[in-house]
Amino acid sequence: MVEKRGTGLWLTHLGLIVGIAFIFFPIWLAFVASTVEQHDIVRPPMPLLPGDKFFENYARALTSGINAPVATMLWNSLVMAMGIALGKIAISLLSAFAIVYFRFPGRQLFFWLIFLTLMLPVEVRIVPTYEVIANFGMLNSYQGLILPLIASATATFLFRQFFMTVPDELAEAARVDGAKPMRFFFDILLPMSRTNIAALFVILFIYGWNQYLWPLLITTEPEMNTIVMGIKQMFPSGDDFAHWPTIMATSILAMVPPVIVVIGMQKLFIRGLVESEK
Repeated sequence: MVEKRGTGLWLTHLGLIVGIAFIFFPIWLAFVASTVEQHDIVRPPMPLLPGDKFFENYARALTSGINAPVATMLWNSLVMAMGIALGKIAISLLSAFAIVYFRFPGRQLFFWLIFLTLMLPVEVRIVPTYEVIANFGMLNSYQGLILPLIASATATFLFRQFFMTVPDELAEAARVDGAKPMRFFFDILLPMSRTNIAALFVILFIYGWNQYLWPLLITTEPEMNTIVMGIKQMFPSGDDFAHWPTIMATSILAMVPPVIVVIGMQKLFIRGLVESEK
């Protein structure tokens, strides 16, 4: 097949460039605002080129905050996002493996019960979930931030669909060679699921990083605040004073870990999405 190159190709690239510019321009403004002084922001016109306060503003952002240092909130968000992503993947892999490769009464019923939990997000069950976490003494803890969010019906469904595409002859050959179920799981299924795991990890990490309502509910100590909560707390209310360069620097810092994860796992992420559609 020969691709046609002409006006259509140039228009496509022009549309992509314009779309990227619209998306990137607010991020650029936030970065510029994080490198200048306060009066450069509050007195128009705002500069479009970075200033000379980069290190000063970012050092202030990392060591200061309304209730806790930004560095502490970044660490809390990182632990929460990693715990949610890895927990969801581990539980979903095991549950999908059990549903596909084990024969037990009510197997399909259990699968559909798991799938129906998609209609019960955290916001719907937040009161009983909070009560359970409080009764177990997990308020203001990483366990309380992570455990209620690590079950994933979507990931279970995706892994189930992938395991169903694995030839039955592979499982029979492993059984003939004397491999136990968990040996088959770790030595064969996990390596084959590498790209799917990578794709889901990126999505679930960003999901955990962007959580706001649940951390806001169960964390009352400033040392357990997440970065999303911290940014919201920095915005002024009423006649309060806000140091906008610090707020913008914090916003840029909050984007760095998800960007690193996406860029670092870009190839596996794309392959995982493409292979999961086959």
